[in-house]
Amino acid sequence: MKNTIQTIIVNRKKEVAFIMQEAEKKYLKWYQKIAYGAGDMASNTSYGLVSSFVLLYLSDTMGLNTGIIGTLMLVSKFLDGISDVIFGNLIDRTKSKLGKARPWMLYAQIGVSLCLVLLFSIPGGMSETAQYAYFFAFYTALNAIFYTANGIAYSALSALITRNKNERVQLGSIRFMFAVATNIVMGFAVTGVVDAFGGGAAGWRMVAVICGVIGLGINTISCLCVKELPEEGSAAVEDTQKPKDDKIGFVESLKLLISNKYYILIVAIYIVYYFMSNLTTGSAIYFMKHVLGNGSLLGLFSMMKMFPVIIALIFTPILVKKTGSMQKVNFWGYVISDILGIFLIIFAMQKNLPMMLLFMFLKGTFAGTMSGTLNALIAEISGYTYRTKGVHIDGMMFSCSSLGVKVGGGIGTAAVGWLLHAAGYAGKAATQTVAATNMIFSMYITIPVILGVVITILLGLMKVEKENKRIDMERAEQAD
Repeated sequence: MKNTIQTIIVNRKKEVAFIMQEAEKKYLKWYQKIAYGAGDMASNTSYGLVSSFVLLYLSDTMGLNTGIIGTLMLVSKFLDGISDVIFGNLIDRTKSKLGKARPWMLYAQIGVSLCLVLLFSIPGGMSETAQYAYFFAFYTALNAIFYTANGIAYSALSALITRNKNERVQLGSIRFMFAVATNIVMGFAVTGVVDAFGGGAAGWRMVAVICGVIGLGINTISCLCVKELPEEGSAAVEDTQKPKDDKIGFVESLKLLISNKYYILIVAIYIVYYFMSNLTTGSAIYFMKHVLGNGSLLGLFSMMKMFPVIIALIFTPILVKKTGSMQKVNFWGYVISDILGIFLIIFAMQKNLPMMLLFMFLKGTFAGTMSGTLNALIAEISGYTYRTKGVHIDGMMFSCSSLGVKVGGGIGTAAVGWLLHAAGYAGKAATQTVAATNMIFSMYITIPVILGVVITILLGLMKVEKENKRIDMERAEQAD
């Protein structure tokens, strides 16, 4: 009995020492950080095109009903949400020369690029019912299968290629810089490139081909430039009382997720955030065309909305290191952003373009820190499961990012279609009704400000870093 207790104490000391040592060690070279971050460029050439422009393509080019499209998107996204945890579990069980996540990231992008092209190639000679079915099939395949597998694997890599908290924050900042830059470029370029290729269905098809090829190339480079680490603790700690990851069944892994209150919180944050993001993204072109009367303003507004995020992400690792808390940085950033949102609504009602752009820039600067810390927060939440349950389920844990993007983003995109239809929007009409323009204003300006307050409340509850530190300190004291 005495020997058993001594063995447990020795193992615990080794485990605590190993975790602390690994948290300070640097794993990545500068070019690996850039290569990993570039993966979000690949992601946003596909998902960005779909989230920002597919509804415009379907309504104004193909003449389909926005209400029906919105419903099909919602049904697809619920199917998509189911697939997230399935692929997360598959990633956890994968063993290959490339590791757990990289094979899924590498090969799933082929399906993403192919489905993207097919989605923007709806045959004009089909009946309207067949066109809806065609859209639903490839939209679901793109999101529920290929983008899900690729996205979860890509997100999980941030926990699998480094155990250094600051490096994980850096990776999150770099990837979102690439995401923001890509979305800015697409905001300026997409409609112009469509017109350059003759406009209409042919123009959209060529844009999809270009985006698919770019995404495939960059994703491949991003995947092959990094390397996954051995599992945490495997080289330093032998604890036969802890269950092995590959022996944890799907149902048991799911129970572990649901029992982790911080996982529920991060899923809620993702859903609200991406609902807000896709609501504004999907309604942006309509806001420019029908509220401000100039569709070419989309690029300028996209830049002023996203560029400040790049500025915020530059300073995010510094702020997190100085405060020692991602939660504090994110919470107070959003508090300030919420206050600025009130002024944005006022100036938008006045159609004061310079002040709208200014306050959009300021809001983005303060709220932008969260974008760079989301992956690092998930890694902390995964670490909480490991500390409390002794099990690694990184793949399923990072499914929350894909789940939030798909469910929140899908409902947000669907809501644009529903609300446009409910307000009487007519895709091919020269002018829109007052009800339609008011609804577009609400989707792009008012509702996102309200949702920002909801995110602030959720961030106030996200205290996983503090909890992990408490557990580590208690174990260190017990080991002594």
